[in-house]
Amino acid sequence: MTDDILFEKRGLAGFVTLNRPKALNALNHAMVTALAAQLERWADDPDVAHVVVTGAGEKAFCAGGDIRSIYDARQAGQLDGLSAFFRDEYLLNAQIKTYPKPYVALIDGIVMGGGVGVSVHGSHRVGTQKTLFAMPETAIGFFPDVGGTWFLPRMPKRTGVYCALSAGRVKQGDALATGVLTHAIDETSLPYLEKALETASDIGAALAPYLVTPEKGPLSGNADLIEQVFSAGSVEEILERLENSRDAFAQKTLESIHQKSPTSVLIAFEQMQRGAQLSFDDCMRLEYRILCRILQSEDFFEGIRAVLVDKDQDPKWVPSHFSQVDRAGLASYFEKPSVGDLPL
Repeated sequence: MTDDILFEKRGLAGFVTLNRPKALNALNHAMVTALAAQLERWADDPDVAHVVVTGAGEKAFCAGGDIRSIYDARQAGQLDGLSAFFRDEYLLNAQIKTYPKPYVALIDGIVMGGGVGVSVHGSHRVGTQKTLFAMPETAIGFFPDVGGTWFLPRMPKRTGVYCALSAGRVKQGDALATGVLTHAIDETSLPYLEKALETASDIGAALAPYLVTPEKGPLSGNADLIEQVFSAGSVEEILERLENSRDAFAQKTLESIHQKSPTSVLIAFEQMQRGAQLSFDDCMRLEYRILCRILQSEDFFEGIRAVLVDKDQDPKWVPSHFSQVDRAGLASYFEKPSVGDLPL
């Protein structure tokens, strides 16, 4: 058992605490396997009516997966196990999606990447005004995984496609409007809500006294523009529409996308196109295919180096421009890997 994740039964609830506050509760492999095993036990435990997941500390619910450890393993030549963390993480995402009991994520701070994977697929996603959501993967040469292929294309007005390509950050009001959150509360209500959930037989009734209506944010304010731009049939057309707009939000978005890995942006766009038509399980299988291929590429590890290791924030993408990406080669990211598909 690891102290990085804590489990406790209190009343009718099984409480999970992601307990790496100094690392913004980033998920490591031990946390993923421990959570999967505990959820399986609680699913069969008649004394546990629902599960409540929180993050330790004041900054984050969970800022993502512990990708620095992936980088270190690769640098040490430990290549064989690189995909195992992601495989188990994706299986956990699917387990949460089909969990037979209410799964309540209490989000008070940063929720990104892997943190989204252990929250957004649950039945209840309750966020405070400190909620800061993003799928930042294109900024590190990766792709929006942990079920992003499923939930991002299903956000209203193509806002999920915007999030996938630009890695845009979303606060409480927009997170609620786009469906990332199911409920919004004030941060001061959290301890009272946690206490109420210990004895609650009806999650909705327990939440009701604490619900607030947050202010809408820039995503909601620019939803029509986002829909007009990101409904385009290609990344090139999206960029062209952004270039032709004099809107400040459009220009900021254009600048943001141009900073990302061109290969990652093109992969993410294709993900969104395919994911809109796929079942959840097939979305997860597709992500595992992309994952196995992207672990063989350089952009992901260059992105980790620039953002998390050397922290120069100056990744050298290869290729460096959208026009240089081998479009035929992109198809290989979506092919069945030699290790086989994700076992769902």
